[in-house]
Amino acid sequence: MSPPTPRLRRALLVLTAVLAAQLCVLTPLPAAAARAAADAPADTARADTDTAADGPAGWTAGPAGPGAGRDARPYLYLEGTPGQALQDRLAVTNSGRAPLTVRLRGDGRAGAWIGFAADSVTVPARTRAEVPLALTVPPDAVPGDASGEVVAADGDEEIRVPVRVRIGGPTLAALTVEDVEISGGTIRYALVNRGNAVLEPRLAVRAEGMFGTLLDRPERPLPLELAPGRRVERTEPWPDAPALDAVTVRLRVTAPGGARDEAEASATYLPVAPAVGGGLLVLGGLALLGSGAFRRRRARRGDPEPPGTETGGAEPPGAETLGTGTEPPGADSADDGQPTTETRPLVKTGPLVKSGAGS
Repeated sequence: MSPPTPRLRRALLVLTAVLAAQLCVLTPLPAAAARAAADAPADTARADTDTAADGPAGWTAGPAGPGAGRDARPYLYLEGTPGQALQDRLAVTNSGRAPLTVRLRGDGRAGAWIGFAADSVTVPARTRAEVPLALTVPPDAVPGDASGEVVAADGDEEIRVPVRVRIGGPTLAALTVEDVEISGGTIRYALVNRGNAVLEPRLAVRAEGMFGTLLDRPERPLPLELAPGRRVERTEPWPDAPALDAVTVRLRVTAPGGARDEAEASATYLPVAPAVGGGLLVLGGLALLGSGAFRRRRARRGDPEPPGTETGGAEPPGAETLGTGTEPPGADSADDGQPTTETRPLVKTGPLVKSGAGS
């Protein structure tokens, strides 16, 4: 039998490779099959272990109602007039495997007006309980909005459910911004609700320096609800405050209902080290100038020496002033034998001396 030609050998190699590829696809590998079989029981066991280790699940509290999830009420909302009693219900859901005991109380202005059918409630496992509550509006309550919270606590944690009450009558929205201060890179201020409606304030900030606008933040909502009569102190960061400038910061606050107010504060920014060094240099220069001026003024003025000190050309005590032209009889000349420019004219006044001698 003759050996296969090169073309035939290539054809046999290609055919062998194709058959091997088909066998690999149709037959699962033993290692892969074993790995898959081992993984499946492990995952199942892990899931069972996790479920068993979870223990009692959590619990929730919120306004009662047919809604659930996104359709649930976000807070208890009641409307009435002064002196009226308003009814609602709080739902406590226990999704754990053991009974749950929860204590209930009110907090805040409107929370103080709430009374519960029971101060504590025990909810069986996987059960939802609804607790009736009554909110009595005080007879002297001011028309407007009031807020508070219902607090449900199981001893380890607590859940707070917001309460909003609208009291009938005319409402007044009034808001003020007060006590504005600038401290380095921080602006401090206080917001006060002067009306009888709950406000959601908005803030705008603007700062002007010697050479133009340094900060201009447009109006934006603040993350808070301001109840009537409430005061809140807040800060506004200013990380890029100037190092050297005189600035004026203006704050403008607004709220729905027409509430609006503005306030401002001023500050001067100076670098600490250069300012201290410059101040010392200025003080030193002023001291030198003042000392030199004092010395020149004293030299021009010719201040007299202290008593008892003799100077050249000065007369002894009791001598007459030179240059008068006459001397009292019997008086000796003040010349001490060393003529000076002042005494020389008196020596030459011969006629005056002769006239005195002839008499």
